[in-house]
Parts: sequence; C-alpha cells; structure tokens
Amino acid sequence: MDIGAPLKELGEYDIRPLTEAILSVPADTWKGNTFRQLEYEVHEQTQSIVMLFTDGSGWPDIKISKEIGWALLAEKALPLMDKILQDHYAPGGIIIRAMAARLTPGGVIKPHTDKHPSFHEGHRIHIPITTNSRVRFMIGGRPYRFEVGKVYEINNQQQHSVMNKGAAGRINFIFDYIPPGDLADSLIAGNLALRD
Repeated sequence: MDIGAPLKELGEYDIRPLTEAILSVPADTWKGNTFRQLEYEVHEQTQSIVMLFTDGSGWPDIKISKEIGWALLAEKALPLMDKILQDHYAPGGIIIRAMAARLTPGGVIKPHTDKHPSFHEGHRIHIPITTNSRVRFMIGGRPYRFEVGKVYEINNQQQHSVMNKGAAGRINFIFDYIPPGDLADSLIAGNLALRD
C-alpha cells in the first residue's frame, strides 16, 4: 500500500514469544514452502515459514490458506499481530498473508515493487526477528536499518530491496492486512474457516 512515505515506525513490541517460536523451528522447515522463491525471482535467496498465504489468483475472490507455519507459529504470532493492528489500524479487516522470511547470509532481494493488486490494498507490516549491522533495507533509494523489537510498515509501492552482507541470516516476520471495507468484508465471507 502507498502509505505516503517510504516507511512508518509502529513502535516497540515484546516480540520474544514469537522470536522463540521461530528460532525453535527445525531447520528443514525453512525449506518446506518454496512457492515465493520459485514464483518471484527477487525472493530466490530467501526461505519462508508460511503461516497464512494467498497466491492472489482470482483477485479479488482469493482463497487464503493456513500453511504449515500455522501450527508452528500462530499461538505466538496471532496475539502480537492483533495488538499491532489494535494499536494502529481500524478493526474489521483481514490478514491475507503471514510468514517468517529469512534472507540467507550474503543474500540479496533485488529492487522491485510489489505488483499484485492485493499489495496495493493491504498494509505490509514487518517485525524484525534477527538482523545484523550489515543488513540494508532500501526503500525509494534510501537505506533503512530495522531494529529488533520495533515494528514497521513499508511502502511496498515504492521500489525496495534488501542486502544481507552479514554472516548470519536476517529474519523478518511479515504480514499483510486488508483494512475494513467492502473488499475486506468480501474476503472474510469467502474465508470463514481461517480462524477455526
């Protein structure tokens, strides 16, 4: 969503329960879902633990599915996401994607803008889980350093990229929130089983 600025800081949150859940996941789990890496060239050097996902086909009549990350992360992720949404966004919308995304050491996410219509409609929220001093997140041609313990919304309609020149993987938990309105109402009606 174009938020009128490259980045919005949403404040500090206690991310420890979610961090512990993500870091305790077996290493092979990161390689279990390769849709993003295969479908989007810019994400080929990333790995994901996907909790909620839509590929966006049939927009706006999309199906949102619970993936393997739901069983692993939802218990700790949902309260944190709900708190962030309660603090900063109007209630009554819907989360259409949620995942932990790891950028491998030395990895790059090439400059791009998020093209699918769902990215024009949704808020893209990043929760840094692990990082290092050699990670650079570029938005609109400017570098940003995300701090663990803070939460950010990025303007995914501006060109953005990430470089991890450090020796450790960078992990962000990312989720997309469609705010309340006719679109969210339709998505909720079409995906009633999500929180069961």
